[in-house]
Amino acid sequence: MKILGITGGVGAGKSTVLAYLAQRYGAYVIQADEVGRLLQTPGHSCYEQIAAQFGPEILGPDGAILRDRLAALVFADAGLREKLNAIVHPAVKAYIIEEIALRQKQHPKTPFIVLEAALLLEDHYDTVCDEIWYIYASDAVRIRRLALSRGYSAEKSGSIIASQLPEAEYRRRCKTVIDNSSEFMENTYEQIDKGLREHGFL
Repeated sequence: MKILGITGGVGAGKSTVLAYLAQRYGAYVIQADEVGRLLQTPGHSCYEQIAAQFGPEILGPDGAILRDRLAALVFADAGLREKLNAIVHPAVKAYIIEEIALRQKQHPKTPFIVLEAALLLEDHYDTVCDEIWYIYASDAVRIRRLALSRGYSAEKSGSIIASQLPEAEYRRRCKTVIDNSSEFMENTYEQIDKGLREHGFL
């Protein structure tokens, strides 16, 4: 059961690609962000560590971590961000590796597994995946999409884009590039179909 890594910058349309892979091919999709959110809920591995590190001011009345408040803290302080990442990232990776093993054992007929993470390359998931694909869209397209989907200003989107890996680094380190700039989704789907055939996922 092969494992396909999917990465790319914010607003590139990774969710669209994931939905197609799941619906068209029956791939099992794991998203690192969703795992991270799960592990930060009460009763899971990261919750107590984060609560102890950042204090009661990040907790709501029900004890849940207030993600917006935590995000504001770590966005303003690189040292706090490193501490949060040191708690969350290793736990997420361990959970994902276990989830992959369970899927392979319990559902051996799954066509392939798809792992998506914005930091797939930075967190060295190349050791987990058979290959990694880069979902590309031009900066102008990404800024327009983020304005429509999240209400971000061009300045905010530009700042986020600038903080992520440059396009050249994604292209250098990924096996395949899927150009998702077009609003005509068949263009993207055709590239995905071709890549899956040529790289032995089908």
